[in-house]
Amino acid sequence: MPASPEALFAYLDRLGIAHKTSWHAPVFTVEEGRLSRGVIEGGHTKNLFLRDKKGAAFLVVALEDTAIELKSLHRLLGASGRLSFGSAELMRELLGVEPGSVTPFAVINDTGRRVTVVLDAALMKHEAINFHPLVNTGTTTISRHDLVRFLEATGHRPRIEVLAEAGGSGSGVPARHRR
Repeated sequence: MPASPEALFAYLDRLGIAHKTSWHAPVFTVEEGRLSRGVIEGGHTKNLFLRDKKGAAFLVVALEDTAIELKSLHRLLGASGRLSFGSAELMRELLGVEPGSVTPFAVINDTGRRVTVVLDAALMKHEAINFHPLVNTGTTTISRHDLVRFLEATGHRPRIEVLAEAGGSGSGVPARHRR
């Protein structure tokens, strides 16, 4: 059974990781997040659950406005062929979350360590960063250092990569897939 937000918070507490959660209406896209979050400080993110041609799973985490070129991302990540979005079924199986609720916190459910977590270097410049707490009705803020501590505690040493050129825009990820 996948972890609940309460189980996530208890795990963060056991690790000594400070966290603050604001609850809101369900959010499915970056744009909806902008409208509902109010004045939550820190970097706000988009989280992409991807897979390669051989089925390897990746969770790519970047600032909400980062343009990520999926056509070439596989080369940076060393994936087998181009990346595509992972199915809702695979997301539920590996991360234990529903579409619209993708978050790096979901690796708490990936006990088989099948998901590679990739953090954008620009995101890691923010002291505080924000993610769904396993459901899309909340936003949980933690420090960038504590995010890495959490990921490593779950057995997911993150890769920190430059995912887009500064100021990049254009043909990145469509808005419906940005959360």
